[in-house]
Amino acid sequence: MLLKPTQRTKLDESDDRLFYSLPRFVTHVDNGFIGQLTHLYGDRLKPNSRIFDMMSSWVSHLPPEMTFAHVEGHGLNEEELGKNRRLNHYFVQDLNDNPHLPLEDQSFDAVLNAVSVQYIQHPEVVFSEIHRILKPGGIAIISFSNRMFYQKAIQAWREGNEGSRVALVKRYFQAVEGFSNPEAIARKSDLPSILQFMGMGGGDPFYAIIAHRLPE
Repeated sequence: MLLKPTQRTKLDESDDRLFYSLPRFVTHVDNGFIGQLTHLYGDRLKPNSRIFDMMSSWVSHLPPEMTFAHVEGHGLNEEELGKNRRLNHYFVQDLNDNPHLPLEDQSFDAVLNAVSVQYIQHPEVVFSEIHRILKPGGIAIISFSNRMFYQKAIQAWREGNEGSRVALVKRYFQAVEGFSNPEAIARKSDLPSILQFMGMGGGDPFYAIIAHRLPE
């Protein structure tokens, strides 16, 4: 078993759709993190490809100079998704209630998830779905920092540290047959985490776990 039942629990077990019912037109990481993420996307994504931005919001952090054939968005707040100008289409779905994506097999070149993986309660199903919808050779990029809505993050994430969270997301990929060995990118802040939490500068640490669907 990838996660024990207790590791999937949240402090706030109320319906996630209620928690996200009001739009939040803010960015949940600092400009340094966003710049690194946009640069990574520019380096790893291909122009004119099909992108699935999973658990997205009003901004996708895609390089402004890159054009894509199609960008599909997903999230829990329709108003946020409606403001996202990079999305060609979007849908609202609670992955903790229904982790199966209403998307065709092998229909995307890339799947992106930015600063949201900590809320997934059934990662073995979600990452299987990521693999299913990726084309052979397609890329998945899961990025995160040390910020979170603490009451909505799963126990395995809340009670871990930054190193164990990197290992956890790698395990999510490794639990699905057909992914490449996940690559980890880690660019830590120079300040102790307590000072970062207090807003005393140093920048948000940047983590990204990357894997490809293996050719068939």
